[in-house]
Amino acid sequence: MATLQSLDPHTPMFAQFKEETGPIVLANTFVVPQEKTEAFLSLFRRQAEFMKAQPGFVSLRMHRGTAGSRLLMNIATWESTEALAKAFGRPEFQRMAAEFPDDVVSYPHIFEQIDA
Repeated sequence: MATLQSLDPHTPMFAQFKEETGPIVLANTFVVPQEKTEAFLSLFRRQAEFMKAQPGFVSLRMHRGTAGSRLLMNIATWESTEALAKAFGRPEFQRMAAEFPDDVVSYPHIFEQIDA
């Protein structure tokens, strides 16, 4: 299973699940060994198909770092934190998450839009 790290150590993702807000964006940055990128993306695509079928899902996009970067970033929009938390907690999703290699590191964080 990928190692989960907090992008903001003062506000880990699981604490964010308790905040009732929406719509929200989940930004999840992954550090993936070069040689495992294609296998990672294959598994991620399976997870994405599962999430797209969940209530409250809006959209997602995966991005790859440039210039040989080992970073991949998923940006997913959900109607609410509650919808994301329910989807994340589903046993089917947890089984797929357990398939990620241990040397993948994930930095998930939930955001809400503000006016700039």
